[in-house]
Amino acid sequence: MLAYVKGVRPLCSRPLTIGVVAGESSGDNLGAALIRALRAVAPEARFAGIAGPAMAAEGCEAWAASSELAVMGLFEVLHHLPRLLGLRRRIRAQMQALGPDVFVGIDAPEFNLNLAPALHEAGIPTVQYVSPQVWAWRRGRARRMARYLDRVLCLLPFEREVYDQVGLSAVFVGHPLADQLPLVPDRGAAQVELGLAADAPVIAVLPGSRIGEVTRLGDSFAGAIAWLAGRRPGLQFVAPMADAATRRLFEQALARQAPGVPVRLVDGRARTALTAASVALVASGTATLETLLCKRPMVVAYRLGALTALALRGFRLLKAPHFAQPNLLAGRRVVPELAQSEVTPERLGREIERWLDEPEAVAELQTLFSTIHRQLQQGASERAAAAILEIARRRPS
Repeated sequence: MLAYVKGVRPLCSRPLTIGVVAGESSGDNLGAALIRALRAVAPEARFAGIAGPAMAAEGCEAWAASSELAVMGLFEVLHHLPRLLGLRRRIRAQMQALGPDVFVGIDAPEFNLNLAPALHEAGIPTVQYVSPQVWAWRRGRARRMARYLDRVLCLLPFEREVYDQVGLSAVFVGHPLADQLPLVPDRGAAQVELGLAADAPVIAVLPGSRIGEVTRLGDSFAGAIAWLAGRRPGLQFVAPMADAATRRLFEQALARQAPGVPVRLVDGRARTALTAASVALVASGTATLETLLCKRPMVVAYRLGALTALALRGFRLLKAPHFAQPNLLAGRRVVPELAQSEVTPERLGREIERWLDEPEAVAELQTLFSTIHRQLQQGASERAAAAILEIARRRPS
């Protein structure tokens, strides 16, 4: 996968040095896989920046934790702004002092795309791994990004188009999740692992990995569980929790909205829960792609803070026809996606019931999801490593 970097200038005598900033657990996992792929070609490479535990385990020097960047929403970020600005100033100074062969921002676009210009001006090549959603809103960012980025690494095939239009080098590398998950999931084994009965439908409930998501969606998701349990007493519910804080919040929502309904809460193991499920109720985000790769039908929900939602509507910032990743990848609405006031227990419950009652539609969806899985299965970490090495080796000695 890395052969095409041959012929460019060799790196200088010091080990390959890569500055990285990864946001949240998803960025941390991407970064860890990328480090492994780069070390396969450059075993002595040094990595330093903002990292999570997975990247640290691969030998990345963590100047700050990736969890510090876990903030979402236009107005929600204001509360954290002084801390984030201070962190950015510190990381910028440390990166300039390090002088890496290349800087790689992994996701976290609001942080990384405000850090990259200063690094680019200092002569450090810059790469953004995971495209911001310029195809969905604020398309003007792509033209600005072309001024200070050397390359964007895209996880989804349709993302390249907007960068091609502004002359910014963009490479579709595929999605690491598609490489990690099997084309044919073993549902029976997943049900056994979670102690679920094979003869009763399973509803997987994923209210989000961030505290803000669970705060906004938890009561509606718990209410949907109660609504479904009242209509279909034989259903089994399993809810994988991202961490102790989100588990505590969702337990409180269940106590308010679904007292007495048995719900199996598990720590982590989202893929196992999704594989075991008949239908999944999922907060919009990476979990919807994971659900697609597990070949499960789903209902997707999204709820922003009131001010953020008002700004998006008022300024007509949203350009994409869909927000759920399966619908974006399919180019049409193939799974229900509900936003803001549409997210009610009954509406969520009725959409889940439709999947339970329409096995032919589920089979058709699974065929489509298998096709998309193959399109995304590209060896993403190795392709990303190759693209990054090519940029690093262009830097003048």
